[in-house]
Amino acid sequence: MLYLRFPAFKAKALTLSYDDGVQQDVQLASILDKAKLKATFNLNSGLYAKPGLVYEKGTIHRRMSKAEADALFQPSGHEVACHGLTHAFMTRLPDSQACYEALEDRKNLEKQFGRIIRGFAYPYGDCNAKLANTLRTMGFAYARTTVSTHSFELPQDPLLLNPTCHHNDPCLMKLAKEFLSMEVKRNAQLFYLWGHSYEAERDDSWSLLQGFADLVQGQDSIWYATNLQIIDYIESFRRLESSCDGMLLANPTSQDLFMISDDEPILIRSGQSIDLRRR
Repeated sequence: MLYLRFPAFKAKALTLSYDDGVQQDVQLASILDKAKLKATFNLNSGLYAKPGLVYEKGTIHRRMSKAEADALFQPSGHEVACHGLTHAFMTRLPDSQACYEALEDRKNLEKQFGRIIRGFAYPYGDCNAKLANTLRTMGFAYARTTVSTHSFELPQDPLLLNPTCHHNDPCLMKLAKEFLSMEVKRNAQLFYLWGHSYEAERDDSWSLLQGFADLVQGQDSIWYATNLQIIDYIESFRRLESSCDGMLLANPTSQDLFMISDDEPILIRSGQSIDLRRR
C-alpha cells in the first residue's frame, strides 16, 4: 500500500486561509512571515477601498485599496486567491451571475498580480455541489468552505475543501498540539486554519494568532505551504499511474512525488517510472 508524503518525505502540512483583503492582513502577514508560515489571502477585486479613503474611527472591517493589496502581496510568498467579485451569496444568484462573480474576480486578480489564479474561497461559506462543479469547469483547483472538520484528513474533493477549524475555535490550541504530537503511519495529514484578520482586532485576539504561530513554527516534520501548493501536490499524487499488481509506478506529473510503502521511502521524480520489485 502506498501512502502519500509531502516533499522531503514530510508527514504533515500546514496552511492558512484568510478572507476579504482587509488592512489587518498586514499585521497577520508580518506574524506569518516571522514564523515562516504560508497562507492564502482571498480577495474581492470588486470591493477594494477607494484610494485615500480614511475610515471612521472604530471601523473594524477596513478593506484594503488596490494599491495596498499590491504593496502587501506582490512581493510576498503567500498565495492570492478569489473570494468572488462582490462577496455575494453565490448559490442564490442565477447561474450566469454566479459565473460572472467568479470569473471576473479571477480575471481582475490575474491582471493585477500577473499570475494564474486557481484558488477560491466561498463568500459566507455559501456553496453546494452544483456551484463546486461550476467552479471546477472554470479551472479552479480548489474552493474552501467554512465547515470545520476538527480533523487532519486530506480533502476528498478540493472544490469542497473543508478546513480544520477557524482561529476563534475554542479547540484551536488543543488541535494544534494534537497535530504536532501525532505519529503518522498512513497518509500524510493536513492542518488547515482559516479566518478573517479583522476578527483579531475586533476580538483582541492577536495574541492567540501569535501563540499559534509560535507553537507550530519550525517543525521538521511539517511542510509549510499555500493552499494551492498543497492541493496541487495531493492531486499530482492521485494521478500516479500503477500496473494491475501495483509493482510498476509512473509519475506523469510535473512534480516529484514522495511516498512510503511498508515504511520504506519511495521517490518518483517527474516523468519517471519505477519497478518496486527492483528496489
